[in-house]
Amino acid sequence: MIQDEKKSYTTQDAIQVTLQNKKNKTIESVSYSLGDNTTDISVENTTQTIPLTNQKMGIQSLKASITAEGESYTISKEITITALETPKIYGYNILETYPHDINAFTQGLEFKNDTLYESTGQRGKSSLRKTSYQTGEVLKNVTVPNQFFAEGITILNDKIYQLTWQRNTGFVYDLASMEKSSSFVYGESKEGWGLCNDGEKLFKSDGTEKIWTLDPDTLAEKDHIQIYTNKSKIPRVNELEWVDGKIYANIWKQDAIAIVNPNSGAVEGVINLKGLQEKVTQHETLDVLNGIAYKGEPNILYVTGKHWDKLFKIEVVEE
Repeated sequence: MIQDEKKSYTTQDAIQVTLQNKKNKTIESVSYSLGDNTTDISVENTTQTIPLTNQKMGIQSLKASITAEGESYTISKEITITALETPKIYGYNILETYPHDINAFTQGLEFKNDTLYESTGQRGKSSLRKTSYQTGEVLKNVTVPNQFFAEGITILNDKIYQLTWQRNTGFVYDLASMEKSSSFVYGESKEGWGLCNDGEKLFKSDGTEKIWTLDPDTLAEKDHIQIYTNKSKIPRVNELEWVDGKIYANIWKQDAIAIVNPNSGAVEGVINLKGLQEKVTQHETLDVLNGIAYKGEPNILYVTGKHWDKLFKIEVVEE
């Protein structure tokens, strides 16, 4: 039982728990765990205080491991942890506008030095591209097999990693030649949406509120975070970019980018990009904002969308 139970908690809270011993068994020991933290073992059913400091966001399982009359039991209860602070709100200024292929259904965007790499989607039209961001020229184009719907990309250790949507498959390419070297399958994650990396490991979104950590060598899913503001989760996280220690996550159909703490999942800021889509050529197949690239310039992003004929260099400004 959680005393004074609440709908959600923050990392400033501490919860007090005790067991309801309905069968009146003699309890020899109880230990509680939440996330990576385990309390000291209590030799009897006493009230335990569990601080939520440094816990991850989202739905977490509080478990009790019990020894009673020589038998072992485990029970659990879910609690929800949300961000402590309201996200900061940011706007943008357009600094430059560059041409972009209007036929590109943009799914992933990433710089390697001054060269922009792009993944485009839709079955039968998916590709991996090396481009000139200033002219929009496609310098090299690799066709993805027709059965795959390509999604996000990231570049690490001279390799390009590319996701596909619903086929549980990702591809690895040699950066220099752009030749496919291997493929990999997903683990628990639902689908392939966005990718980024912090220089050591990969981060993968799957269209839910979860972002998964992948081992860059085995591509195995090691862990995940859940994306939460101080009020609720952020579902449908899409294209990702690593920017100065944070994950920038495009929120599908929201004209917004969430700035996410990669350790906890807390949303620390939101970039409001409303109005940007109105500045591209309007046509029947025009689709949503999707494509975030960072070139190391402070407070500067390069963004585009699906079937947009422009790539924007924007300055991010706090409102």
